[in-house]
Amino acid sequence: MQSEIILALHYIYASKIQTKCVSILSNTRHGPVFTQEPSDSIFPLSTDDKQVFINCKAKGNPPPHYRWKMDGGEINTQSDPYYSLVEGNLLINNPHVVNHGGVYQCIATNTFGTVVSREAKVQFAFLQNFSRKPRNTVSVREGQAVVLLCGPPPHYGGTALRLLHCLPHFLQQDARRFISQRTGNLYVAKVEASDAGNYTCAVRNVMTNATVLSSPTPPKIEVQFPDTLRVSKGSSVKLECFALGNPVPSISWRRADGNPLPGKIKVNHSSGVLEIPYFRPEDAGVYECVAANSKGRNVKRRMWVQKQPNAEHLHWVQTLKDAHMAIDANLQWECKAVGKPRPTYKWLKNGQPLAPEGRIHVEASRLTISRISLSDSGMYQCVAESEHGAVYASAELKVVGKPFVRPVLFRGGEAALECRPHASPRATVSWWRGGEPLKDSERRIITDDGTLRITNISASDAGRYTCLARNSFGTSSSTGTLLVKEPTRIVVPPLSVDAAVGQSIVLPCEVSSDSSLVPIFKWFFNGKAIDFSRQEHFEMIGGGFAGDLMVRNIQLKHSGKYVCVVHTEVDTVSAAADLIVRGPPGAPEGLAVSDITDTTVQLSWGAGADNHSPVTVYVVQARTPFSIGWQTVRTVPDSVPGQMIHATVKDLNPWVDYEFRVVAINGVGVGEPGTPSKHIQTQAAVPKVAPVNVSGGGGARGELVITWEPVPEEQQSAEGFGYVVAFRPLGSSTWIQTVLASPDASRYTYRNESIAPLSQFEVKVGVYNSMGEGPFSLAVTVLSAEEEPSEAPSRVRARALSASVIEVYWEPVPSESGSGKVLAYQVLFWEEGSEQSEAESLRVVGTTALLSGLKGSTAYVISVRAQNSAGLGPCSPAFNYTTKKPPPRQPPANIEWNLTNSKIFLNWEHVKATENESEVTGYKVSLSESKSQKLTTNKSLSSPINVSLSTAGRESAALQCTSSGPIRIPKMSSELEMSREAVGRVHSVKLIPCD
Repeated sequence: MQSEIILALHYIYASKIQTKCVSILSNTRHGPVFTQEPSDSIFPLSTDDKQVFINCKAKGNPPPHYRWKMDGGEINTQSDPYYSLVEGNLLINNPHVVNHGGVYQCIATNTFGTVVSREAKVQFAFLQNFSRKPRNTVSVREGQAVVLLCGPPPHYGGTALRLLHCLPHFLQQDARRFISQRTGNLYVAKVEASDAGNYTCAVRNVMTNATVLSSPTPPKIEVQFPDTLRVSKGSSVKLECFALGNPVPSISWRRADGNPLPGKIKVNHSSGVLEIPYFRPEDAGVYECVAANSKGRNVKRRMWVQKQPNAEHLHWVQTLKDAHMAIDANLQWECKAVGKPRPTYKWLKNGQPLAPEGRIHVEASRLTISRISLSDSGMYQCVAESEHGAVYASAELKVVGKPFVRPVLFRGGEAALECRPHASPRATVSWWRGGEPLKDSERRIITDDGTLRITNISASDAGRYTCLARNSFGTSSSTGTLLVKEPTRIVVPPLSVDAAVGQSIVLPCEVSSDSSLVPIFKWFFNGKAIDFSRQEHFEMIGGGFAGDLMVRNIQLKHSGKYVCVVHTEVDTVSAAADLIVRGPPGAPEGLAVSDITDTTVQLSWGAGADNHSPVTVYVVQARTPFSIGWQTVRTVPDSVPGQMIHATVKDLNPWVDYEFRVVAINGVGVGEPGTPSKHIQTQAAVPKVAPVNVSGGGGARGELVITWEPVPEEQQSAEGFGYVVAFRPLGSSTWIQTVLASPDASRYTYRNESIAPLSQFEVKVGVYNSMGEGPFSLAVTVLSAEEEPSEAPSRVRARALSASVIEVYWEPVPSESGSGKVLAYQVLFWEEGSEQSEAESLRVVGTTALLSGLKGSTAYVISVRAQNSAGLGPCSPAFNYTTKKPPPRQPPANIEWNLTNSKIFLNWEHVKATENESEVTGYKVSLSESKSQKLTTNKSLSSPINVSLSTAGRESAALQCTSSGPIRIPKMSSELEMSREAVGRVHSVKLIPCD
């Protein structure tokens, strides 16, 4: 009978490290085995990096790849932004207490199979805020007892409870006052007058270090503690007891069975707390709390402390071992775990439940596989479970069929070709190559267990090798092929580099490899493969033996570790580099405003991310209701250096609402501004700004008019703002003052009939508000009002220009008359027979006025008077003037064109005026010119046209029609003659009777 031979070939990889050649023998190829598994964990949510690592690591050859499950569902680390893999570890970014808390399990897989880790419960410590609802006031008589309830908010993770009496002082416990760390309640055995005040319950999460405060707590006169406590072995337990009474009771502890308290027990007599560290079964029993005062003694509470039943956790006493089995052999595995309660068992193959069928039998902790086949190869796990959790035991089943050996070795390495026949009696082993037996040499050795070991491999070692096993029952052999390749090496690796935001860089990755191998390049960024089809910033350039990575328009998010991984069909190499992206700094955080005065405030803030370039300076900006956007303000120091996160803002305006923000600057650029502060108002102060542009003048006789530019609201410094107007005759020592309570006032008129016209006054304007009086402006000289004109215009005359227009003109009022400077004239006119009060007026600057829109043939009364800054002077003597009759309404009739030789004649009928119309004195002929076929009526002619007039067949002297206007034709004319040249230019003729 021929025995079966297993031929296994192992090889080593030779690489150069610092120019020294080092040979390392690799491990046997095998399935994944966990070296580190996830465990139950509680993570605080207040960590600075906002990241959580769940550890998982497995060894295997080839190296395993990893997957994760949460609450039984697969986690997609490629598409889910919250999860990523770092080697086998699971990284959770920005975890959420609800979304990411659960049961996690790591899955490791390679070509030999899959194993699953133990389940790990991941929870997050948190502490919510108390309800803001106010609590009722508690009234207690002095000498009575009281209980104040805490009612801690929802939380997870260890908490410490304290009570604050009259913030911010923590309440000190003593024999009279006790704070339960179980409930947070405050027990006061006897209330004293000094206990009055506001009480706040402070709860601190010891993991996140967060603290929240309650509103004042109402009382409940009731003290309750649990009757029974169940404690696990090795843990610590605290028993609380407190008694209410007057006088204040003292607290002591004893065991109900009369045995003395163990020496390890700690009793705090002032707080009434008993602590049992490192609990053991002999510590179980009934403990009594005894309260006593001068009025008596009482067993306040009995508590039964029990050992937690069935609290023994699972652990293995028998695990599994890897099995190498031949086809058709039988396998039996058995695992055994102990714990209370007794565990149940299940079996997994490659991470999936193993169902009994045919050749596979599962009986509790025992697995039997009959007539093993190749399909039975894989990773098997025995899982023992109880209410306290589960433990996993793993083993690999290798099923050996006919040997197939095709290992690939690298030049300069070492090979170990194993030959382990299953034979009885033991077989002798020999090695053959090309029909020739192999003997020990300088580079080749056949060890006692039949392994052929070849060192310093070269291309000549490639070929077919045969292992021959022989015993008394016969001979068996197995043959395989050994291939020798040049190892792949990265000759131009990526180098760590710094870059600024917006730049583009290239990370090189160039390899040398065996000519028969085709390298495949992959790039990883922070543990994730780069998908070049979805990344606009990344591009792989090069080709062949180069796979460089170009990063375009770099952003801050591109900082991290980049790994170039090069695969061939036989080996994998990699090289890593760090990219540090430097950008403008992040926004400063947590801006706080304090120490507010009338002109200064104190600012403090937290530094934002420096984005790999230190902050060099901070700029403080402010905004008010009166400013246009954000304005840079002055600070102390003038330039706030990057290492300083506080500054004093100065030169602010009092009594103004401000909000502030801070901008950080570094060597790369200006960062985004921080979140603005809350609105604050600077303190009020005496005004410091006087009015500007103080002047005046004008007004009516006996008036002194004073004007100024009002002080802006942002400079009024307080409420109750107003003005103090002071003035005095030039040369006088006494100031006359008046107060204007309106902050918007800009003019004051002082009236006194005794003031002579154009008198000189010294004038100044001051300010005041509710805080006091401010400064006055500089004194200026202002003239009082002048006198109205004393004379009327002379030689007022008129002439009628038409039936609706009269021209009026006069001689000006002389300045020597004492009327001051005349600014304008007012012309009054009204119809004869009506009252002057119904007169219309026309104001003109010169000495001529055109009165238009008048009625024809109507008499009007006209008068003129002068005007200066003081008012109007006397009117000139009124006189009458009549407008002309209106022109004829009837147009010329029967207008005809006649062409004779080279001339055109225009003929029409005369117009006869009616009795109410003015006599016709002539006609106006309007000509319009045609240019480029575009006709424009009543447009002035571009050049003169010669026109002849004739009366009764006789031609009059020639006239010229120019661009100055229409042609006037004498009354008796009835014919217009134009040359042919003129006719070619004239488009139309219009006749208008003239008056």
